[in-house]
Amino acid sequence: MSAATDVRATEVHGPIDFLLLEFPAEGLTGEASRALADLVERGVIRIYDLVVVSKDEDGAVDVLELTNPAHGASTFSYFHGARSGLLKDEDVTEASSAMRPGTVGALIVYENAWAIPFVAAARHSGGEVVANLHIPAADVIAALEALEPAHD
Repeated sequence: MSAATDVRATEVHGPIDFLLLEFPAEGLTGEASRALADLVERGVIRIYDLVVVSKDEDGAVDVLELTNPAHGASTFSYFHGARSGLLKDEDVTEASSAMRPGTVGALIVYENAWAIPFVAAARHSGGEVVANLHIPAADVIAALEALEPAHD
């Protein structure tokens, strides 16, 4: 089963997130797409939408076909057809405005499938999510580094 076909509606969902990854247009290796496919295959996440865009040096944006080997997007061909409708054209436009010229971006809407059993158990016992916040990794790293003792 491909990553794009496993987005059936269920009663319980894990947290659903949006992620924009930016890569230099030159030298794409496919390593990130392989790691993402591994997360899907292991059931850690479920992909709802994946769109790859390029932004040329003049700032022009182009949505790339995932199966076209002439574009850097082909490394994400495993996710061809991953379009749930959650990610709209306006979202692509807004996300691409955050990208630097000369880059390729992967816009991903994904569900944290690992959390589904926990969410189901919480709901079964009357629990509901009342707040949810994602802390940027850079902030966590900075906070942890601040805790490290100073070296003389």
